[in-house]
Amino acid sequence: MQYRCDKKGTKLSILGYGCLRFSKKNGKINLEKTEQEIMEAIRGGVNYFDTAYVYGGSEAALGEILKRNQCRKKVYLATKLPHYLIKSKNGLERCFQEQLLRLQTDYIDYYLMHMLNDVATWQRLREKGVQDWIEEKLQKGEIRNIGFSYHGNTEHFKELLDAYNWDFCQIQYNYMDEHTQAGREGLLYAEKKGIPVVIMEPLRGGKLVELLPEAAKECFAKAKPVRTPAEWAFRWLWDQTGVTVVLSGMNSLKMVQENVKVASEAKAKELTEEDYKLFEQVKKEINRKVKVGCTACGYCMPCPQGIDIPGTFRCYNEMYTEKPKVGRKEYLMTTAFRKHQNPASGCIRCGRCERLCPQKIAIREELKQAARELEDIRYQIVRRLIQMFRIWH
Repeated sequence: MQYRCDKKGTKLSILGYGCLRFSKKNGKINLEKTEQEIMEAIRGGVNYFDTAYVYGGSEAALGEILKRNQCRKKVYLATKLPHYLIKSKNGLERCFQEQLLRLQTDYIDYYLMHMLNDVATWQRLREKGVQDWIEEKLQKGEIRNIGFSYHGNTEHFKELLDAYNWDFCQIQYNYMDEHTQAGREGLLYAEKKGIPVVIMEPLRGGKLVELLPEAAKECFAKAKPVRTPAEWAFRWLWDQTGVTVVLSGMNSLKMVQENVKVASEAKAKELTEEDYKLFEQVKKEINRKVKVGCTACGYCMPCPQGIDIPGTFRCYNEMYTEKPKVGRKEYLMTTAFRKHQNPASGCIRCGRCERLCPQKIAIREELKQAARELEDIRYQIVRRLIQMFRIWH
């Protein structure tokens, strides 16, 4: 297993265990199967385990497995605060104590603000006393490192990095998201500031393996050396020095063993120019189904109405390059689940964006169509519920 260090010099396995997708049996986590997989990972050198308060049953299962095998001290636990459910400082403490009970521990190694997507939300949390509470926990050693997980655009990510002295952060990043979400620019910005980056969705939930177009699979199949699409995707990430840990939601012994093997071999700066040409070919095949040819250059931004135009088109395209529910889920997270909801339907058709777009995209019409498909009845209901219960206010 290869290791990379955090800000304090702690060695973290470059392969982390994502605990969202534990195997289930009769609707519940299959504890025996999951235990075998987790212990195989630990034997292979994996020492970073990532869960969250809202990952149904995950914290409790992980805590039980670590206690059974007396290996809590061998690993680093990462879990997340659902700040969007918290109304007060007392609520913070209740939630945190519940997490400690679930995980059967008295401290959390890496604690994240879950889905913190803009500075406005962070300021709201500070007003509720979150920053003071964090400082207390850090001083007591109940939290060892503080960070945030992120879904949003590059600029908001960089603003968040500058808003507090974070120990680490977590972003969605893979070869298809190189220039979307926090993107490579955000990764490099974090690296420059010395902030370790944990990667989630390296395979887009398996879609960069199971749902690849046949032509993209053929590109990988013809490449030398012979590697699976998953291995190529992981090596693309580990080739970058700014990547500290890559999470994988492993739910089979075979998957654990294969990923551990790759993580024991992969090193930074080892991919060749030909390798990077391969990824461009694969992306070209995946992108053949895109609806809007947006390159996420950002020239159209900022929108006077606060609409994330490149982000909207990314979600819209994902409805066709992957599945409709994938794009809609991503859009929900990056618009409705923000303090300031700025959906595409809020476009006032001022035309500023079109005058600046290098690709000459008819942005106003495309936003209208994107809103029609992304903001379906389920989106409208969830958005209204968020507003009604003031979840993000």
